[in-house]
Amino acid sequence: MLDADLIAGSHQAADMPTWSTDIENELTQLLKEWLKQQNRTQADLRRSLKAASTRMPALLEVLEHEHSQGGMPQVASRLCEIEAAWKEEENAAGPLMNSADPFNQLDLLLNEIRHDRSNEP
Repeated sequence: MLDADLIAGSHQAADMPTWSTDIENELTQLLKEWLKQQNRTQADLRRSLKAASTRMPALLEVLEHEHSQGGMPQVASRLCEIEAAWKEEENAAGPLMNSADPFNQLDLLLNEIRHDRSNEP
């Protein structure tokens, strides 16, 4: 789970007042790890950010705009809002969406078929 204070704390306005290559590189790594942890893709992030493309430069362009509005605290806040919205979507989708194994239902069906076949005369 993202913590806005933790993210923002590493780049306070006094330390890095402008968008830089260092910020882009750090944010790229953070986003990749975060998306993996959330079982999400860049396409999911693109939809949430309303970015032009799923490519990282397009995602970073939107976040750079957020940064210009309020620095890293604004970027962190936006990402936390997205994470919260994703959690709400998952909760609304019910237990099938939240399952750690999305193929669990298929496994059950396959086991039932095998069981039926083994009981055939």
